[in-house]
Amino acid sequence: MFARLALCSRLQSNVHPVSIREFSQAKFFPRPHGKSFAHRSELKQAKRIVVKLGSAVVTRGDECGLALGRLASIVEQVAVLQNQGREMMIVTSGAVAFGKQRLRHEILLSQSVRQALHSGQNQLKEMSVPVLEARACAAAGQSGLMALYEAMFTQYSTCTAQILVTNLDFHDEQKRRNLNSTLHELLRMNIVPIINTNDAVVPPPVPNSDLQGVNVISIKDNDSLAARLAVEMKADLLIALSDVEGLYDSPPGTDDAKLIDIFYPGDQQSITYGTKSRVGIGGMEAKVKAALWALQGGTSVVIANGTYPKVTGHVITDIVEGKKVGTFFSEVKPAGPTVEQQTEMARHAGRALASLLPEQRGEIICCLAELLTEKKEEILNANKRDMELATASGRFSQSLINRLSLSTSKLNSLAIGLRQLAVSSRESVGRVLRRTRVANNLELEQITVPIGVLLVIFESRPDCLPQVSALAIASGNALLLKGGKEASNTNRILHQLTQEALSIHGVSDAIQLVSTREEVEDLCRLDKMIDLIIPRGSSQLVRDIQRAAKGIPVLGHSEGVCHVYVDQDASIDKAIDVGMCAKM
Repeated sequence: MFARLALCSRLQSNVHPVSIREFSQAKFFPRPHGKSFAHRSELKQAKRIVVKLGSAVVTRGDECGLALGRLASIVEQVAVLQNQGREMMIVTSGAVAFGKQRLRHEILLSQSVRQALHSGQNQLKEMSVPVLEARACAAAGQSGLMALYEAMFTQYSTCTAQILVTNLDFHDEQKRRNLNSTLHELLRMNIVPIINTNDAVVPPPVPNSDLQGVNVISIKDNDSLAARLAVEMKADLLIALSDVEGLYDSPPGTDDAKLIDIFYPGDQQSITYGTKSRVGIGGMEAKVKAALWALQGGTSVVIANGTYPKVTGHVITDIVEGKKVGTFFSEVKPAGPTVEQQTEMARHAGRALASLLPEQRGEIICCLAELLTEKKEEILNANKRDMELATASGRFSQSLINRLSLSTSKLNSLAIGLRQLAVSSRESVGRVLRRTRVANNLELEQITVPIGVLLVIFESRPDCLPQVSALAIASGNALLLKGGKEASNTNRILHQLTQEALSIHGVSDAIQLVSTREEVEDLCRLDKMIDLIIPRGSSQLVRDIQRAAKGIPVLGHSEGVCHVYVDQDASIDKAIDVGMCAKM
């Protein structure tokens, strides 16, 4: 055992460190009990968190023994969150696997030398993995598992306590009150409770016993235990870690399986469940039922992969930071489509846009130019609201507020520029750049074609929206636009006018405005849906996008033009106009 603990201590040095100072300023606001968080971004406010570790997360691939390195990383993340002032609880599996490893060694060591020498090779192979009763394994492994957790958390000056429960502990009123009181006292003393079902005495689950409602739940496995515990303790968040990325609309591994980012209670009928994990007893269906039960009781739930975490490699802290990891269960369904659905819509309509004649794409751009002048009062009113809100917030510099401003002259200049683009860009798509004769009757041509789906992220300049939209239309590309929140009203009306112009040829979905609470980092991970990212803004924005993009090319830019050259023979009045236009 001590050798294992020493090994665990060494393994921690190989785990990617999470800076405690990075998260030390967490602030929490009281959340009404019985009301779960509606959006991922609100998970940062979760104070009381239950982390459920599935068997596949805790155990090794051979099902005998624990995955020490993985467990050390999880302990580190829990300790970081605990040190922020959050109240962390762990529901863990692994006692059976740990006990199986210990008992297997005991059985092999108990054989005499004579037995070992006279046993055939096949018999030795069979005895190397003996069939052991699960309750005996749990009894043998529980103490070792807890000692391991205690040694790991000690490295972060965090104290732990073990609690073993059965179904009766929740159904007996006195035992339930005692359990509740014990857990609250442990949390008050900044101790991390580590809870597990008492598998040494617990009876097998009753097949027909299931989750019945908010007040009734059968503790069949650690999924149902975690859900019951989260609701009982009024936890803000339940993180259920398994060996899959989250909930899929069909069994993972099938060709058309798609990971569900946000799952709503009404979507149950659209899910096809696969098989259980290699070591778990619940399976994804049990996880979903437990998650929905906890959600109904007022606890937010995220199901994610704890074996091979994506993003930064720290799945628990990523979830609490509101990053798009796993499947988030929410009772609030947004009115509009998700960003994934928007991207699919843009890609489909973008193909139709690319197939239009150049004259038809020019007509769309000219129509947008007309709408900018016809609807200028609506645009300027929306822009006025943005300006007032930005000024009242006090968070924006005067230069940024100036960039946010639109005027009649700006809209007129925009319209003129769009009309010029409509004429000059008619050969943007399908133009032959180079033609090479490879052999008789065989020529190789280099032809301009659309890129696909573009993601353009821009800061406070709302006039960027019609400019970029017109360029995308001219080049036959679908477009996702992510503007700054400070220009939300202006961007919304400009996008509506853009879609109105696109509708004259039935391709209104080709340009989408992302107005949901999607973080830029989350958009940059849609590598299977977006073909190119173009950040428009400061050099810091460009660097951030380049760092966040995973598998998507980024078309960045440098610091920009910083000087205006004026020749000695130039017109002074014109030079002043050029300088004002370039720098204001």
